[in-house]
Amino acid sequence: MMVSAIGMGIFGIILSFLPNEIIDLFKIASHPISTIAFQLMSALFLGFALLNWMAKASVMGGIYNKPIAIGNFMHYAVGAIALIKLLFHVEIYHEILIPLTIYYSILAVGFGYVFMNNPKQKTS
Repeated sequence: MMVSAIGMGIFGIILSFLPNEIIDLFKIASHPISTIAFQLMSALFLGFALLNWMAKASVMGGIYNKPIAIGNFMHYAVGAIALIKLLFHVEIYHEILIPLTIYYSILAVGFGYVFMNNPKQKTS
């Protein structure tokens, strides 16, 4: 949960404070709509980051925090699939896309495991 919260928090802060710089980096047509789209995406990342940070000490898996687990799984699984597809269709930005794809894939597998399995009982 902490890895997800920190990663999403970093993405959210970057998108919030540097939307125009990211638009220029990826050579996207600069327009107020693209700027606000990046800032709205920032709000999503920051909201998810706070949700994950607040739930980091909670029991996860099985029936416990199922909405949080499935929401994270959906985000990372769909993101990983989209990034894998993108890697096969673009010839540039691989230095950004490959680490991001690995990050998303690892967290998709992790949250998929958490969603599908019951938490282990603590032994004292």
